[in-house]
Amino acid sequence: MNAIPAPAAGSARPAVSVIMPVLNESRHLRESVERILAQEYDGDIEVVIALGPSGDDTDEIAARLVAETAGTAREVRTVANPTGRTPAGLNAAIRGSRYPVVVRVDGHGLLTPGYIDTAVRLLDETGAVNVGGIMHAEGETDWERAVAAAMTSRIGVGNAAFHTGGVAAEAATVYLGVFRREVLEKQGGYNEEFIRAQDWELNYRIRQDGGLVWFTPELRVTYRPRPTVRALARQYRDYGRWRRVVTRYHRGSVNLRYLAPPAAVLAVGLGLVGGALLSPWLLVLPGGYLAGILAGSLREGRGLSARALAQLPVALVTMHMCWGWGFLTSPRSLARRVIASAAPGTRAVTDEHGGVLSS
Repeated sequence: MNAIPAPAAGSARPAVSVIMPVLNESRHLRESVERILAQEYDGDIEVVIALGPSGDDTDEIAARLVAETAGTAREVRTVANPTGRTPAGLNAAIRGSRYPVVVRVDGHGLLTPGYIDTAVRLLDETGAVNVGGIMHAEGETDWERAVAAAMTSRIGVGNAAFHTGGVAAEAATVYLGVFRREVLEKQGGYNEEFIRAQDWELNYRIRQDGGLVWFTPELRVTYRPRPTVRALARQYRDYGRWRRVVTRYHRGSVNLRYLAPPAAVLAVGLGLVGGALLSPWLLVLPGGYLAGILAGSLREGRGLSARALAQLPVALVTMHMCWGWGFLTSPRSLARRVIASAAPGTRAVTDEHGGVLSS
């Protein structure tokens, strides 16, 4: 892999473009952008915000940030994202940016000091085309703290290093990502049909093309969890639904960790229905699952307030059941729509049984 292009005259490090797709992010947008502008990095930084059709004052906050930074070496600019979809916003921001290193940040993500400097260094040291680190969930309310505990525990999300931490190593995917622009251009950016799981899908294509994706615990982004049970349920249902699309679009990309939530949904459903209609012994399935959730909550909830601890089992069950339900009920039409959007001449795409869906 080629070295990152040399920095402009007078700058010690290569210039960096930070891309942010935002929709209804008035609660966190200013803090998120200010964390970027305050980065300890000896190079130019531009922030390109892709504005979706927000119903709050996100656009007004973005306009003030543009005005406050105009003409500086760390300038904020905006581009339009009429659909409001995350991958479309990411691609619009990429097209509207200029620099050789591209950093993805969400409107509710908060970079730690030195994040960009560390990422650029690791791109050179490892030869990776994308580096990323830990999605450090951190809540502001008792419910959000419960969700944060669930999202950073093995019982909540399995062994995903970008959730739970781990050693620096090659990875299947990373949270957000810091990219060499050339790889984004080569891959054609994000697949805009993937409403969710677009990061995983892009990193899969990068790895299939021989690119190195690198995880390191040195990089950490503070993430604000969804503020309600309903919002969390919708988020994880969509995660499961779109991860199923990935497995249909990229045959062979599934692993056992992704099958655990749908297996739990089937086991609980079978136990409840079978326990009522066939034998009460089948109730051991949902009972065992619930016992595991309660035991895991006590272990993972150390340090939480009593109210947050009481809500941790709710967060865990919501994440598992909604992800699993979304995976099981994901309509095949979603995969067909994604496949139909592929450029002519691409290889045939097969389903999980090996049948050709499209070519």
